[in-house]
Amino acid sequence: MQNQTPGGDARGFSLVPVEDGLALQAEHRPDWKPLLIDWASVEQRSRIRAGRKQLLGRAAGLHLKRDACVLDATGGLGRDAFTLAALGAHVVLVERQPLVVELLRDAQRRARLLPDPLLVEAADRLRIVGSDALDVGIAQGPFDVAYLDPMYPDDGKTALPQKEMQMLRDLAGDDLDADRLLAHVRTLAPRVAVKRPVKAPPLAGMKPNTTLEGTQARFDLYLSTPA
Repeated sequence: MQNQTPGGDARGFSLVPVEDGLALQAEHRPDWKPLLIDWASVEQRSRIRAGRKQLLGRAAGLHLKRDACVLDATGGLGRDAFTLAALGAHVVLVERQPLVVELLRDAQRRARLLPDPLLVEAADRLRIVGSDALDVGIAQGPFDVAYLDPMYPDDGKTALPQKEMQMLRDLAGDDLDADRLLAHVRTLAPRVAVKRPVKAPPLAGMKPNTTLEGTQARFDLYLSTPA
């Protein structure tokens, strides 16, 4: 999540200790289970097993440079960032929302304690930065790739598929400055990958150089060097 906007409100949320670490509790929604980030989950391991040829890996250019330095400017729950790190990338994950930053750091701490060397190494290749991505400069790189997965604005028609994403939207709001962020990260990396819903218009109305299409999402690529 990039920016807390008027659509989001941290009131009513807190971090609570659970058996496995820290979890985000939506106090105003007692029917919602506390959110714990688990980078050793079956779903996360499945993402990693898909390898560098999956759409995410190709979008990040890992077929060109396995150990690319990737700026994930919309960190969220860190699943894509951790997947890229497990596939060999060095990832700088930027997240502004302070409660989410603490969740991410707790997930990284737990990942470093796992018995699986691949996941431990992935955690070590991940650097978490609590900041607005618009404040990130080239000095924090250099970056080979910038990755954006902004929260798509809520039009009131399409329900988010997971309660955890509903929770994040309630907490952090929509990424209303995503257009500005795209312009900014294009100054930081020669390759920018933007994850979008399949039928969504390109971010900022800016036509990408090329697109990788999946069944549920696509990746728009903006390139200043040949693909």
